[in-house]
Amino acid sequence: MVFAAGLGTRMRPLTHTTPKPLVSVAGRTLIDYALDDFARAGVDTAIVNVHHLADEIEAHLASRREPRIVISDERAQLLDQGGGIKKVLPLIGDAPFFICNTDAFWFGAPRSNLLALAQAWDAEKMDAALLLSPTQGSVGVDWEGDFDLSPEGRIVRRAGPKPYVYSGVGLIKPQLFAQETQDVFKLAPFFFSAAEKGRLFGVVSSGLWLHVGTAAAIEEAEKAIAALGE
Repeated sequence: MVFAAGLGTRMRPLTHTTPKPLVSVAGRTLIDYALDDFARAGVDTAIVNVHHLADEIEAHLASRREPRIVISDERAQLLDQGGGIKKVLPLIGDAPFFICNTDAFWFGAPRSNLLALAQAWDAEKMDAALLLSPTQGSVGVDWEGDFDLSPEGRIVRRAGPKPYVYSGVGLIKPQLFAQETQDVFKLAPFFFSAAEKGRLFGVVSSGLWLHVGTAAAIEEAEKAIAALGE
C-alpha cells in the first residue's frame, strides 16, 4: 500500500501544481524511488491511493509494469492513512502487507531494506514492524526522532530525543483493522497500540535515508546524493 493521496501542505506552493509523490529529486520522482525498490524486492502489486491532483499521478503511473499498479481512488474523500488501508482490505487479503509513504527514500543501501524487513517478520510476536533510520546522519530530519529500540528489537516510545526515526515503510497485519467502523481514521494509533502490547518491532535500515518533506529539503537531498558521487 503506497500512500500518494496527501495534500503535500508542507511543500507548498510547489504542490499546488505538482502532487508531492511526483516531486523530482536528482532526476527521479519520489514515488518512483519507492516503487523501484518494491520491484527490485519482488513485490508484484502496489496499491496506490490518490486524491490531490490524482489525474497527474495516474498518468505518471500508467506506463509502469513492475510492480503492477492498482489505483485506490479517494478523489471524493481523503480517508487518511488508516481509512485508505481499510478501503482496500478486500484487495489485500489476510497476509501481512507493506505500507509506504512517498516523501522519503534510501540511497546507497548495500542490501534491500524491504527484504530485511520481510526476513525479520515473525507473525507470532508481531502485529507490525517498521523500518527505522538513525535520527543523526539521515537527511531532512528536523525533529528529535520517533522511537528507541529494546535489545529484543521492540519499539519503545519515550519522551525526549530518540535515536531512530520512522522511515515511512512497514509491514502490518490486516487483522488490526477488522473491528474498525470509521471510514476516515489515522494509522499511527494502531502503531502505538501495538507498541503498548509489545507487538511493534523495528528494523534499522541500511544506506542513507532522505526525508523530503519540504521544498527546501529537495536541495538538501540532491546535495547529499551528489556528495556520495552518484
